[in-house]
Amino acid sequence: MHQHIPTPERVLARDLVALPEGAPASLAGWVHRRRILKSLTFLVVRDRSGLAQVVVRDAAVARHVEALPEETVVSVSGTVFHNPDAPGGAELVGPAVVALTEPAEAPPAELWRPTFAAGLPTRLDHAAVTLRHPRHRAAWEIAAASMRGFRSALGGLGFTEVMTPKLVETATESGANVFELDYFGRPAYLAQSPQFYKQMLVGVFERVFEVGPVFRAEPHDTVRHLAQYTSLDAELGFIRDHRDVLAVLRSAVVGMVEAVETYAGDAAALLGVQLPRVPDEFPVIHFRDALARVGADPDEPDLSPAHERALGEWARAAYGSDFLAVEGYPMAKRPFYTAPEPGDGRWSASFDLLFRGLELTTGGQRLHRPSDYAAAVERAGIDPEVMGGYLDAFRHGMPPHGGFAIGLERWVARLTGAENVREVALFPRDLHRLAP
Repeated sequence: MHQHIPTPERVLARDLVALPEGAPASLAGWVHRRRILKSLTFLVVRDRSGLAQVVVRDAAVARHVEALPEETVVSVSGTVFHNPDAPGGAELVGPAVVALTEPAEAPPAELWRPTFAAGLPTRLDHAAVTLRHPRHRAAWEIAAASMRGFRSALGGLGFTEVMTPKLVETATESGANVFELDYFGRPAYLAQSPQFYKQMLVGVFERVFEVGPVFRAEPHDTVRHLAQYTSLDAELGFIRDHRDVLAVLRSAVVGMVEAVETYAGDAAALLGVQLPRVPDEFPVIHFRDALARVGADPDEPDLSPAHERALGEWARAAYGSDFLAVEGYPMAKRPFYTAPEPGDGRWSASFDLLFRGLELTTGGQRLHRPSDYAAAVERAGIDPEVMGGYLDAFRHGMPPHGGFAIGLERWVARLTGAENVREVALFPRDLHRLAP
C-alpha cells in the first residue's frame, strides 16, 4: 500500500535561516545558477525574497539538476543546514528536486551574473525575463515601496484615495500634446493628468489623492521623458496659500523615504541607494532669484536642466539639502487654473520641487472663484462650453485649494542614480516603444 509522505510547507529563501538545523524544508522558485563539480553540485534557487543554496551530493539528483537549465521553475525539498558562507546563512542538503515546468529556454542574458551585460534595448525588448535580474527588480521594489509610503502618509493626513477617468473628452488641460482615439465614433483623449477631476473632488472630500498612469504625447526622445508614466497626485482644500501645499508635499516625501527604508531596504542596499534626509522645511527660492543665481537672462520663462542642476548643487552647499523648492514661476508658463502670486500678477502661486538637481514635482495654488475662471478661460482662448462639467463645480462653491504631482519613475531614477528613466519602468512607453 502506497504511503503518502507529506512535503513541508514552502518556505521563502530569506526565511530558511530561521529554521532549526536539521529541520525539513521546501523551497520553490527559479534555477538561478548551477555549479557542477566532480563530486558536488550547487544549485541556487531564486524566489521573490532572494537566493537560497542547495547542496547536491547524490549522483542521480546531480544528473537531474544538470538537465535543468537556468530559469527552470523547480521545487526543492531537503534538510536545513546552517552555513555562514551560503546566501542568507543557510542551505538545503540531501535534496529532492522536482521540475514544475519544462526546461526553460536560455534567457537573453545571464541573469545569475551580478551585473547585467546586455544593453538597454535588449533589456526592454525582453522585459518579462530581464526584470527577473535582482538589480532590475530592485528598482521597482523601491517604486512599490514609494507608492506604499505615499498612500500611507496622505491617508494619515485625512486624504481619500480616488480613481479618475483616463478617457476624457477635452484636450485643453495643458500645453502638452495628447493621444487621440475613437470613442464610439467621436474623439476622446487619454488623460494628461487627473487635474480637473481631483479639483472637482476637493468639493466632495476636501482632500484627495490618486496613484495612476498619465499620458503625454510629447515627441521627446530624452532620458527623462516617457509617453506614459505613473503620477502621484494630491489636491487639498481650505489652504492659505501654496506653502500649505508644499508642507503636505514634504509629508508625502517623508512617507516615501521611510517606506523605502522599511519595505525595500534590501533593494536599496543592492543598488547603493543613499536615501535623502528630508529637512523640516524645504528650502525655497523665488524663480526670479533662481534665475539670478544661475546667471540666466531675467526674462527666461523657465529653468533649463542645466539651471536645475546648478540650483541643486547650490541647495546642497547652502542648506545641506537634496531638495529645493522654486516658487513664483511666470504665470505665462503655468496652466490657466493656476492662482497668481498676491500683489504681482506676473508670478504664480506655484512651485517646482527639485530633487538632486532634477524637477520632481510641480504644484501650487489653484483658482477657485468662478469669476476668476471665467477670465482665465477667456485669456487662454478656451471655449467654456468644452469645460462645462469642470467649471460647474466652481459655480457651486469651491474652497481655496491646491495640489501637486510627483513623477514616480523620475523619483526612482534619481534615487537609484539611473541614467535613463526607462531603466526603472516596468514596460516603458516612449516615442518608439509600444511593446512588450
